Amino acid sequence: MGTQETAPLDVERIREDFPILQRRVNDDQQIVYLDNAATTQTPNQVIDVFGDYYRGYNANVHRGIHHLSQEASIAYEEAHDRLAEFVGASGGREEMIFTKNTTESMNLVAYAWGLNELGPGDEVVLTEMEHHASLVTWQQIAKRTGADVRYIQVDETGRLDMDHARELIGEDTQMVSVVHVSNTLGTINPVAELADIAHEHDSYIFVDGAQAVPTRPVDVEAIDADFYAFSGHKMAGPTGIGGLYGKKEILEEMEPFLYGGDMITKVTFEDAKWNDLPWKYEAGTPLIAEGIAMAKAADYLDEIGMENIQIHEEELAEYAYNRLSEFDDIEIYGPEPGPDRGGLVAFNLDSVHAHDLASIMNDSAVAIRAGDHCTQPLHDTLGVAASARASFYIYNTREEIDVLIDAIDDARQLFA
Repeated sequence: MGTQETAPLDVERIREDFPILQRRVNDDQQIVYLDNAATTQTPNQVIDVFGDYYRGYNANVHRGIHHLSQEASIAYEEAHDRLAEFVGASGGREEMIFTKNTTESMNLVAYAWGLNELGPGDEVVLTEMEHHASLVTWQQIAKRTGADVRYIQVDETGRLDMDHARELIGEDTQMVSVVHVSNTLGTINPVAELADIAHEHDSYIFVDGAQAVPTRPVDVEAIDADFYAFSGHKMAGPTGIGGLYGKKEILEEMEPFLYGGDMITKVTFEDAKWNDLPWKYEAGTPLIAEGIAMAKAADYLDEIGMENIQIHEEELAEYAYNRLSEFDDIEIYGPEPGPDRGGLVAFNLDSVHAHDLASIMNDSAVAIRAGDHCTQPLHDTLGVAASARASFYIYNTREEIDVLIDAIDDARQLFA
């Protein structure tokens, strides 16, 4: 695969929508933001939603007869439909629950389904590259229920060992929980194939789409995911809001995760009756403006084109991978550039701790991430305590990657 960029995006035009990218720090150096796998920046079009909401129709939803409440309720409900459409869920709002983030979505299913359905002898199958949001959640639920957690191995190339997956997923498997795109290795996992294997054994599959939904077209029905989660702040949206897709028939059978206002239709001193989907899982006053803003982020990304975003991000990652590969003292983790690698690169520079490297990057106004990226067990498997990670999005350029490479050279000279 070559490094010729097809330039599907007008990056300079896109950058105009993100005022934070013009910030200058460290004696007037312009920020180079390469920490998008943690949080993407937010365009003016999404930021403006908050002003429009709080200045124009701020009210609680589903509670008022008055005009403002009606307007807010319609916008909030339509936001559910919009996000369902964005990920290919034909069931609309009934299959799209708003949560705080991917982590809460994982916990919702683990508590609402896992505590009630898992028991001794049951198995939950994860992968060695899972984010702590998945790994810790299912680990702790398994401890409470007596279920076992098993892990699909990662091979030497950074890909899942699919032969091992077929061995692990069996008749005792009740849930397979897998990350769509690894936030450390950049690996794009064959989630549709894993869904087929899971369903052959009457197991559910939960897909963590936090790194996939922002960067590539996602069709939850084509994948045949039973659950699929994502976060607004990784897709040019606000923090504190995420989406959980679930098949309607499964969501109807599950018990609520949280109790309180709006998730009920009738309450007596003795019992309560749950509301329709998705409100059954959205207790209390929700994140109204945030939900509407996340839908606006979906509009913004669709206007650019998800296929174009995928091409741009993966070409930047390939360019960064190839530039980093020029140096013998840099170790890169994950697959080589190709169809199963997404838009981030985790690496280490010999004899320089990742945290020290990130600090030196900061001196050059380059923002990267350093640490275990909420994948401590994976880093143990790799034999390293931490790694540096550069991750890319719609507003990044090759020139910014060149700045990264120059800053790495500064670190190399400093520690020589």
